[in-house]
Amino acid sequence: MKFFIDTANISEIKEIEAWGILDGVTTNPSLIAKEKDVVFEDVVKEIASIVDGPISAEVTVEGAEDMIAEGKMLAAIHENIVVKVPMNEEGLKAIRALEGEGISTNCTLIFSENQALLALAAGASFISPFVGRLDDIGHEGMALVRNIVSIIDFYGYEAEVIAASIRNPLHVKEAAQAGAHIATVPYKVFHQMLKHPLTDKGIEQFNKDFEGTKRANG
Repeated sequence: MKFFIDTANISEIKEIEAWGILDGVTTNPSLIAKEKDVVFEDVVKEIASIVDGPISAEVTVEGAEDMIAEGKMLAAIHENIVVKVPMNEEGLKAIRALEGEGISTNCTLIFSENQALLALAAGASFISPFVGRLDDIGHEGMALVRNIVSIIDFYGYEAEVIAASIRNPLHVKEAAQAGAHIATVPYKVFHQMLKHPLTDKGIEQFNKDFEGTKRANG
C-alpha cells in the first residue's frame, strides 16, 4: 500500500517526505483554506517541487465545462498533478473529458459502491471513498473500501483506491487489510503510527545497557 499525506501544509509535507515513505499528496479546498495568505496555484506548484508522485488538486467550480477548464489549468502546473473532481453528474462529465485528454483524475467524496461504479465507468484514475465520514454516521467505512477493491479486481479496472478521511492508525491498518492501493494520511496520524510504548521502552533500555561500552574510536 502506498502512502499519501492529506494536507496542504508545506512544512508537514517536507517532514514526512524526509522519512522516505511518501508516495503522493492529496489536498482539498478546506485544507488549502487552513493555510493563511497563500495562493492556491503557488501551493500546488511548491508541493510538486517537493514530492515526486501524484498530487491531487481539487477543482473549486461547478459545472462540467468550468471543471474541465480549471482541471486543464491545474494539470498544466506540473505533470504529476491529478485533478480531483467531486462525485456528481457534472463531475462525471468532467472526468470523462479530462481523462480523454490524458489528464489523470481523482473522483472524491465517494460514499457508495454505486458511486464508485459510475466513477470507474467514467474513467477516473483514482477513487476516493471517505472512510471516517461514513463511520461518523454509523456505517462501516472500511467495508466500502473492500467492496470497491473487489469490484476493480473483478472487472480489471486500472483505477486505484485511495482510502480517504483517515482518522487514526486503526484506519490505516484496516485500509491495508482491505486491499486499498493507497491511504492518504493526515500528518498527526503519521506520527501516531510511529509510536508504541514497547518500542520506546526498548530503545531506552538498549541505550542504558550500552552506556560505558567502549567504541573503536575511543
